[in-house]
Amino acid sequence: MRALSDRLHAISDAQPFTSSWYVKDLRSGEAIDRQGGEPMPSASTRKVSIMMAALREAHAGRIDLSSQVTIEARLQRNVASGTYRYMTPGCAISVRDAIVNMIITSDNVCTQIVLEQLGPVDLNAYCRDLGMTNTMHRHNIPPIGLAYDHPVDAVTATTPADQGLLLDLIQRGANDQAAAARLGASSRLCQFALDVLSWQLLRNMIPSLLPYGTRVASKSGRGRRGRMDVGIVYRAEQPRYIIAAFTDRVPETMPDGMPGFAAAFETVGRLSRACWDAL
Repeated sequence: MRALSDRLHAISDAQPFTSSWYVKDLRSGEAIDRQGGEPMPSASTRKVSIMMAALREAHAGRIDLSSQVTIEARLQRNVASGTYRYMTPGCAISVRDAIVNMIITSDNVCTQIVLEQLGPVDLNAYCRDLGMTNTMHRHNIPPIGLAYDHPVDAVTATTPADQGLLLDLIQRGANDQAAAARLGASSRLCQFALDVLSWQLLRNMIPSLLPYGTRVASKSGRGRRGRMDVGIVYRAEQPRYIIAAFTDRVPETMPDGMPGFAAAFETVGRLSRACWDAL
């Protein structure tokens, strides 16, 4: 792990922007990080905790995953991600499908639907109870028109370590009812969460440099000035490592003229590939 840590730091050091990460070897249980406890803009990586809070409510019988919800015009305003912002208002989907689309296409119409289903549930209290002490949900969807130099506390914030903890609980919960109970869910619902994360359609970071067909259960994010991705990478159908990688202060244009977001994509992909090669 020391050699891997040195390699990951070198990849991060080569870029003119902030790169922080948390990696856990799921075979040995060892973990390494770079500023793993420092709050970063979460972007849509926050949706993993929203999903698990919704599945907790479903497990408790307070949410019916099969019930129908309606795509309303009010939910489509000022939405910058997903596909349902373009759909005809009035179409109906199930709560289950809203959760799926919130994750696999990062749909923010569906995110609002899921949050409304949660009602008075305090997401920040839920995260604190899980041990995600540096995660703070602040908005239903990200504010439009954020300045590049906005403070971290203007948006939902999290840390690589917090996201790594959550993913670890989910993957353990799929086979251990005691671990699932800590999430307020069942092993069946934890396995459902892993399946949903593995259906992720945005695969330009953690999975991008891995062998074709590698199972990756992940959730990516797009912030005003960074890209991020958190996930579990499988090998031979077994969860092999967790990686939560965040970039911030990414320039609009790199010194070589290429877009900054492309460098962020590449950096996260290289971090994941280094883990694949070492573990």
